[in-house]
Amino acid sequence: MSGPKKKILVTGASGLLGLNFALHSCEAYEIVGVVNRNLLQELPFAIVQRDFFVPGTAAALVDEIRPDAILNCAAMANIDSCEQNPEDARWINGMVPGFFAEAAGKRSIPIVHISTDAVFDGQASGPNGYSETDPVRPINSYAESKALGERNVLSANPDAIVARVNFFGWSISGRRSLSEFFYTNLKAGRVVSGFTDVFFSPLYVRDLSRILVRLLESSERGVFHVFGAKTLSKYDFGVEIAKAFGFNPENVRPTSWRDSGLAAVRSPNLAMNIDRLTKFLDGNVPDPIAGVAGFRDDFKAGFPMKLWEYRWN
Repeated sequence: MSGPKKKILVTGASGLLGLNFALHSCEAYEIVGVVNRNLLQELPFAIVQRDFFVPGTAAALVDEIRPDAILNCAAMANIDSCEQNPEDARWINGMVPGFFAEAAGKRSIPIVHISTDAVFDGQASGPNGYSETDPVRPINSYAESKALGERNVLSANPDAIVARVNFFGWSISGRRSLSEFFYTNLKAGRVVSGFTDVFFSPLYVRDLSRILVRLLESSERGVFHVFGAKTLSKYDFGVEIAKAFGFNPENVRPTSWRDSGLAAVRSPNLAMNIDRLTKFLDGNVPDPIAGVAGFRDDFKAGFPMKLWEYRWN
């Protein structure tokens, strides 16, 4: 007879990663998701509502829930919003992660904090991409706040894992990921821009969720790059989405991010070294192109529509 399920506290549980992780993990684990303003309903896991702008909330929450592990996905993730509200970004992305790491360390609880490839400037990656030990060079408020979060997490708790990630998938709003942007616009027959000068190595969120579970169960520590096995431009990614769904790939227009009118500068080449991940996964690192097929297959299975049912009306 099996014992009780391990309890995982998942912050940012209404976000793309937090919600997908919780849904994909709630059969094997007891999930307690934390949301702020975006309330959810009829979920197969527990939800609590907290405002992390209130000092002391993180430590009090860990004391209340008493989890066996913590996945911190809570973040201000919109780059341009962070540029317009840098102090809010500094608090949520930079300070709150350290509070959770400190609380986890005091209780010997494993914690994975979600960070980003955007902590690099994208100007100087070597032939194998940026490694975990390369110095960060943030170039906008979002990146600065996430780099601060990394430092605070590992300063408060050296046993914590800082997982740098880039991912795509279906969200509760239908518009939180690059994949959803391409899908929605291409389905409507609209011409969309794809940056030919911005490169990344994303993972499908379902693949990322499986890896994060393994990290929470592991003895790994420190910074950990969790990216896909292939680097591609955002233009090429849009073309792959078009082909997967049978849309016209010529409706993805090649363009430069410099001509986009975005408020914050972007890091152009975020190729990542994943040697550590490759060893951890025994060479079986998921490919983003295969992830696009998974994104399509989940659509065909009705997964986005199921997500939308969880929205609070």
